[in-house]
Amino acid sequence: MRTVRPKKNLGQHFLTDLNIAKAIADTVDACPDIPVLEVGPGMGVLTQFLMPKGRELKVVEIDAESVAYLNEKYPSLRPSIVGEDFLRMDLGKLFEGRKFVLTGNYPYDISSQIFFKMLDNKELIPCCTGMIQREVAQRMASAPGSKAYGILSVLIQAWYDVEYLFTVDENVFNPPPKVKSAVIRMTRNGVTDLGCDWTLFRRVVKTAFNQRRKMLRGSLKPLFTGGAPGKDFLARDIMSKRPEQLTIQQFVELTNMVEEELRTTPQELG
Repeated sequence: MRTVRPKKNLGQHFLTDLNIAKAIADTVDACPDIPVLEVGPGMGVLTQFLMPKGRELKVVEIDAESVAYLNEKYPSLRPSIVGEDFLRMDLGKLFEGRKFVLTGNYPYDISSQIFFKMLDNKELIPCCTGMIQREVAQRMASAPGSKAYGILSVLIQAWYDVEYLFTVDENVFNPPPKVKSAVIRMTRNGVTDLGCDWTLFRRVVKTAFNQRRKMLRGSLKPLFTGGAPGKDFLARDIMSKRPEQLTIQQFVELTNMVEEELRTTPQELG
């Protein structure tokens, strides 16, 4: 059976260490009794350790060559091999609307997009595990006050508890990536209502971190398209902070402050 050639345009780095593959597969055990969706299985190095777990399993792979390989190597899995682009899929249709665990050795160039899609489907995905670049994993797990704390940290930790499980060296991949990797696990926290408008929360977080060296009184100005916010708004204590100093709850409070100020400050349409 011919192996699959890693494709640079798809960000493919195939894991070759079976012990690490098994360790990644075992991360889904923390969320038992629900189906598992693996993203980007490639040649199935992770898949082979997920299959014996006896759970309903589907794999989604955009690369036609990998899909053909998986169909040949794992004939029993054929009905569950989905040859599509994960980022374009309707996840509600995968398991008839049931919740599932998301896992994979994620393509590094789209890992952030995968997790933004997870957030859009957070009610379907109580648990997400897998391998990504170490730098991205560090950002996702970072606490306020650290240099790595940023947009991804805040948006994910608003809804998920993030665990940085272990680091993976470059030499266990074909081809070796230029960076180290890490395995993470995210589990839905108890938050069902964030306490503010989620769409505006995302805008506030992204706008604040786009100029992370500035105090909030300066970095939030792009939100106010119809004129500067009022002096009372800018004089609040929180406005002298930088975004990496704020907890999730403080970002929630900030979002509600911004929403109130937007109501009282005339805004340009469009």
